[in-house]
Amino acid sequence: MAKKRAKTKPSITIVGPGNLGTALATELARIGYPIRQIVSRRDSAGVSAARALARRVRAQHSFLGEAVLDTDITWLTVPDDAVAGVARQLAASQSWKGKIVLHPSGARTSDELSALKKKGAAVASAHPMMTFVRGRKPRWRDVPFDIEGDDAAVRAAREIASTLGASPYVLEKRHKTLYHAFGSFASPLVIALMSAMEQVAEAAGVPPQKAKAMVWPLLSQTLQNYLKKDGAKAFSGPLARGDVKTLRRHLAELRRTPHAREVYLALARAAIERLPVRNKEELQKELMLTER
Repeated sequence: MAKKRAKTKPSITIVGPGNLGTALATELARIGYPIRQIVSRRDSAGVSAARALARRVRAQHSFLGEAVLDTDITWLTVPDDAVAGVARQLAASQSWKGKIVLHPSGARTSDELSALKKKGAAVASAHPMMTFVRGRKPRWRDVPFDIEGDDAAVRAAREIASTLGASPYVLEKRHKTLYHAFGSFASPLVIALMSAMEQVAEAAGVPPQKAKAMVWPLLSQTLQNYLKKDGAKAFSGPLARGDVKTLRRHLAELRRTPHAREVYLALARAAIERLPVRNKEELQKELMLTER
């Protein structure tokens, strides 16, 4: 009996090898996708990094506007605000009939690729809800991949996501912006909160590196409590107890760090509105007096 031939994976071009593009190219190459081209801007500060990535994944490096992109799938892993402009630039350079073009923006829809669609491409947005930073290998397994767009492009994106070990699902266009804001609360805004926390720690005489070590057990337990229970059941501290005098003292001392104080106020208001607190009216009055 003849052996069944393994399905050939589609060839891929990465346009815009930033943090996400680099991580995507590296992982796709590792799991057997042929990466043919890494495309960067000629005036980009990351040209040397793009060339190094191309060597690592055994691809050709080329410049935007000069390359002929003839792979099965092209990923535009450029900043959100640049997607439509890059799509128009690529659409003017060649035919896209039968090709698939994806972009990974969480906030923008597949409509950003309309110029390429008019030239015959099947297009989709395919966004992994994961953080990508230089020097850290991201997780792919079980990562949600929201996908929307043309049928052929959606199928291709779903197959890639599944091969990565991610969890693909189809998201309606109208929900994309709020979906992306939802993700922002889980990562970049958490880092903004950590930055404010470090300001307060420094004002209390605790240097940043020491602060990380000191706060890790508390952060870790808080996240575990939230994931295993829910926000209300994981909520603790002076607001949950209704400690009005503690709130007053916090806000008085936080005048030494005005930016962090604003963050504290915003989060305190959100907690009093959404989470179980004692002495709710008294806490609200204290916040109103503080803001006058």
